[in-house]
Amino acid sequence: MKYLYIVDYWVPFPQSEYGGVINVIAENDAEAFDKLLNEEQFHPDYKGRILPNVIKADKYELQHDYESGIVDAFVT
Repeated sequence: MKYLYIVDYWVPFPQSEYGGVINVIAENDAEAFDKLLNEEQFHPDYKGRILPNVIKADKYELQHDYESGIVDAFVT
């Protein structure tokens, strides 16, 4: 079973003026965290903020077996 995670971007103002949202498909919080932690496009100084945002993210059960990974990211 996999889930779609809607994760709030974790970099604070002023480095990220407006924030953002990242959509991730994963089996659980640990896999979602791992996918986000290893993504090079995200600011490395704030990696400690990823897990709390994964835990509080909205999660939606998926009906089909999609590949795990980042589906879309909108960050400013």
